[in-house]
Amino acid sequence: MKLLLTSAGISNTSIHNALVHLLGKPIAESSALFVPTAIYAIKGGAEIGRKVICGTIGDPFCDIGWKSLGLLELTALPSLKKELWLPMLEATDALLVGGGDCQYLTYWMQQSGLAQLLPSLLRKTVYVGLSAGSMIMTRYGTTYGGHSLPQRSDKSLGYVNIAIHPHLDHEWFPENAMANLEKLAATLPFPSYLIDDQTAIRVIDGAIEVITEGNWKLVNPTYEIH
Repeated sequence: MKLLLTSAGISNTSIHNALVHLLGKPIAESSALFVPTAIYAIKGGAEIGRKVICGTIGDPFCDIGWKSLGLLELTALPSLKKELWLPMLEATDALLVGGGDCQYLTYWMQQSGLAQLLPSLLRKTVYVGLSAGSMIMTRYGTTYGGHSLPQRSDKSLGYVNIAIHPHLDHEWFPENAMANLEKLAATLPFPSYLIDDQTAIRVIDGAIEVITEGNWKLVNPTYEIH
């Protein structure tokens, strides 16, 4: 798998260069599909999704000069024949998975069948996550609860045996102060990466590398579940 798991998008030159390295070619020669699904489960999500696409909120993500950019809405896929969307997915260079609610995103990843396709798809396609879109690829996810999914729905897909805690010390998220995230990370039985919006995690076939121009911390577990 080729993953670039960001806190807030392509926020600096180092993360941009890491993306180009994963793609193996310039962004201007690469196609991308944006998955906005997670954002619908939070208040004002539809408007936030529009702003992410247009590049009028947060750091660059969809608006970084892709050769082409399309939308892949997971909630629609179960009602469509695969031949309408699977060839498009298989041909894309990058899958951009936006932020929002981890549980809602994980549910629709599973219900749409995309979760089952990811292990083979990501041999070629680069997965680029933003916030919840990054967290669901790990062992740990969170939920806003603004949906009516089955209570025991999964909160992540667990492909990478770590946790990512994005938006470290961000002014919009006072609960993400370093001390608070350290306490949370200490309760988890796998390594936790606390990352700010200038930091991303690059994963290539299981090898993890921190890409940063900001602040981050690795918190290792104090216990393990066997």
